[in-house]
Amino acid sequence: MSNELSPQASSAELAIEGALRPGNLDEFVGQTKVREQLRLLLQAAQIQGRAPDHILLAGPPGLGKTTLSMIVAQELNKPLHQTSGPAIQHAGDLAAVLSALTPGEVLFIDEIHRMARSAEEMLYLAMEDFRIDIMVGKGAGATSIPLEIAPFTLVGATTRAGLLPNPLRDRFGFTAHLEFYDDSELEQVVARAANLLNFPITAEAVAEIASRSRGTPRIANRLLRRARDYALVHDKPADEQSVRAALALYDVDALGLDRLDREVLRAVVERFNGGPVGLQTLAVSVGEEAETVESVVEPFLVRAGLMTRSSRGRIATAKAYTILGLPQPDAV
Repeated sequence: MSNELSPQASSAELAIEGALRPGNLDEFVGQTKVREQLRLLLQAAQIQGRAPDHILLAGPPGLGKTTLSMIVAQELNKPLHQTSGPAIQHAGDLAAVLSALTPGEVLFIDEIHRMARSAEEMLYLAMEDFRIDIMVGKGAGATSIPLEIAPFTLVGATTRAGLLPNPLRDRFGFTAHLEFYDDSELEQVVARAANLLNFPITAEAVAEIASRSRGTPRIANRLLRRARDYALVHDKPADEQSVRAALALYDVDALGLDRLDREVLRAVVERFNGGPVGLQTLAVSVGEEAETVESVVEPFLVRAGLMTRSSRGRIATAKAYTILGLPQPDAV
């Protein structure tokens, strides 16, 4: 008997996974203040019959920046064009995107801080005057041809707002800083996703997943799917015991620390005597990219009180020693 999914089953599963994303502001859980600010911004623009101000969404990965960009387009009933900063490495790349926009369309640029500088300079004029200048020719014979583009709303997302140049940041009419979720909000996220996945799960199991999700909805949904897989394969009810067994299998502990988190902590404590240690040195010691350690691992470790950052590098706290089951260092 074949274990392959039929095309119909695969399509159905993909449709369900896609449905986990909220479709409007009312369905979006958490970020209450940001939701109300966005709602006011969009409704005011609709009343005045104009494109809303450009929007910058800043915050750690997995908090809903991409989802909010889709909701902006949905609330405006306008199409959404998605791209990313790394994909725009030349001004011509951005010119091709901008010239293809329709009136009122929402342009979403993920990781906007990684866009090429030449493209950023072109974007300044586009955001303010809905116009770009195309250079034709080279050298002394080069000429600039202005090209009008359709009014649009730019939604930029960044995990590193400090890397955005001031002229670009100042051109956004609204900047939203997304915060980590608390456990009660994550329980709502997990319960909603379980309902959409038609996955019966106890309230205790929902709370267990939420408490290990590091304040991040993306992680909560991922852990829920792993708990669903475990319950399905082992033919067990999705209760607290089953969820704990599933998350233990995937090396997610009671605090939400995974394998990489513990490797980073152990490296600081055991290899570098508790720190301080520089980011690049730490990343090499655990075999990861420095950007991964800085943007994925560090924010949670710092927020959980397991590590601090100083001008000299990363330092493990007393709590980190306790979590790792290691003796506290001697006081100096």
